[in-house]
Amino acid sequence: MDFRTAVEWAGKVLDGAGVAIVVIGVVLATIRFMFTWRIPATPPAYTAFRRSIGRAILLGLEFLVAGDIIRTVATDPTFRSVGVLAIIVGIRTFLSLELELEIEGRWPWQQPAQRENP
Repeated sequence: MDFRTAVEWAGKVLDGAGVAIVVIGVVLATIRFMFTWRIPATPPAYTAFRRSIGRAILLGLEFLVAGDIIRTVATDPTFRSVGVLAIIVGIRTFLSLELELEIEGRWPWQQPAQRENP
């Protein structure tokens, strides 16, 4: 097996892992929601469901970006492929920031709100 084939294989494995993480995360979040859901749906159960799905998507995106970087930079580093990679990484980074804001209620670079002790 030559280097190019090994790198392609590693990129595909990371892509597959990213997709699997998203799918498994959504399935597990849905199962957990089904056990905690009541009619009418309680806000804490729904909020936990959305956060679980968001976390699964964030982690899956990280694996997908890693797979894209490995395949693009290591196998075919042309200006066109690197430009396409930059656009893909930019879009995924934007999605990650938006998901982080929705999950945590703050930007990643902001300090978490401190709770006051009574």
